[in-house]
Amino acid sequence: MSKKVLIPIAPGTEEMEAVTIIDIMVRAGYDVVVASADFDGQLTMKGSRNITLTADCKLVDIADDEFDAVILPGGVGGAETFRDSTVLVEIVRQQMYESKLVAAICAAPALVLAHHNLYPEALMTCHPSFQQHIADKLWRVKRVTYDVNHNLLTSQGPGTALEFAIEIILNLSGKALAWEVAEPMITLPTLHYSKFGEA
Repeated sequence: MSKKVLIPIAPGTEEMEAVTIIDIMVRAGYDVVVASADFDGQLTMKGSRNITLTADCKLVDIADDEFDAVILPGGVGGAETFRDSTVLVEIVRQQMYESKLVAAICAAPALVLAHHNLYPEALMTCHPSFQQHIADKLWRVKRVTYDVNHNLLTSQGPGTALEFAIEIILNLSGKALAWEVAEPMITLPTLHYSKFGEA
């Protein structure tokens, strides 16, 4: 059965992260929902580098849907909008309560997850410039970090977006599909990201 994933975007979302994640999820054959978290409800918006991004729908319109993964791209402006969106925070919180995958990259782990204390005991990484938002005992320097006890996957920035996206597939569907998606792109899943905790 195909997995269903939510990828919110907002003004100021980091384009490389958002597009890479969306692309890789589509290549995996997942049902990908790109939803606008923009407070004005706009579906088309400018990202952090002034590149136009377009959502499929408004976040509020799919707030009651169920997802196998909720994936938060970074970019300071986008992450700040995510942080201030009560709808998105509740979606992430529900995902967490149901022990379903939450994945966040760049500024999003710090400005959304840590800000709302959603994973107070989870090990995570983020863009190094936001490290101060995460408790020292929880911070991990690795490019992609998975806390198995909390089903939380985090990563550091635009340069880690591809391996982050491949690791999402690995988590949701296993090694075979991760390799099937990665190999034609002339990249391979590392299959050795930093995994903490016990299954």
